[in-house]
Amino acid sequence: MTISYNDFAKVEIRSGSIIKVEPFPRALKPAYKVWADFGPEIGILQTSAQVTVHYTPESLIRRQVLGAVNLGTKNIAGFESQFLMLGCSDNQGAVCLATLDPKVDNGKKLF
Repeated sequence: MTISYNDFAKVEIRSGSIIKVEPFPRALKPAYKVWADFGPEIGILQTSAQVTVHYTPESLIRRQVLGAVNLGTKNIAGFESQFLMLGCSDNQGAVCLATLDPKVDNGKKLF
C-alpha cells in the first residue's frame, strides 16, 4: 500500500532517551516497562516494549531511541503505553531497536 508523504508526515516520530526501565511480568510476552524523555515540548512518556532478547534494563538506560508519540494511548496488561518505540525484527523475530548515531537532542522529529 502506498501512502502520501503528507500522511507519513502526520506521524510524529521523535528522538528520545530512555531514563527508566522495569520488568513487566504481567505482559503476555516478555517485555519491559520503558520511560523515555522526548524533550521539553513532549516530556517523559512510557511504553511497553518486547525487547528482552537483545537488551537488559541496564543496557537500555540512556540509549537514544525513536518513538511514534502521537498514536494515542494503549492499555497493555493494565499499563498505559503512550508511545510506540520503533525497531525491526531480526531473523529469529527478536526486536532490534531503531537508534540514532550520532545522538541528537531529545524531541527532534524524524523527516
